[in-house]
Amino acid sequence: MTNRASYSPGPANIAHVEKQGDTWTLTVVRTIHHAPAKVWAALTDPDQLQQWSPFDADANMGITGNKVKLTTVGAPQAPITETIIKRAEAPKLLEYTWGDQSLRWELEPVAEGTRLTLWHNINRQFISMGAAGWQICLDVLDASLGDSPLGRMVGPSLMGNEGWQRLNAEYAEQFGIELPHWGSKGSQ
Repeated sequence: MTNRASYSPGPANIAHVEKQGDTWTLTVVRTIHHAPAKVWAALTDPDQLQQWSPFDADANMGITGNKVKLTTVGAPQAPITETIIKRAEAPKLLEYTWGDQSLRWELEPVAEGTRLTLWHNINRQFISMGAAGWQICLDVLDASLGDSPLGRMVGPSLMGNEGWQRLNAEYAEQFGIELPHWGSKGSQ
């Protein structure tokens, strides 16, 4: 069992970038060791999002057309954005926006649990930061659904973590971009 004190993220090997002209999309693929219905609840239920997600939601995200306010956790001014859930097909597909960024989650049952795929059209200047952050968030998600919750790890406090810094550098190298720095215009 891993606890927060002994937690260290694995290698930077679950994310890649899809490039179409000036648009870059971060794609993260991860096996979550729980059934799709359980993972779906973690992606859509406001109480469960508070265990692992980089934002809080004020309403259920699992209903197409639902209006939801998302509050970014740990941001200097806790920016709040309103989204309308574009598609929610339990327990397979979830699409919405977070600010001006589109997110699409697909869940597929596999022998080990659920293959979770996220497409996130994050600003390419910060795409390695996003990859590092999502990798850790998904580690926390998997642990929160099991017997050894790690506790939420997001925002600026996470960026001081050696594991996050290593992942950010590894992903920047893999994606062929300059290592981004927190606090620049456009950061999330």
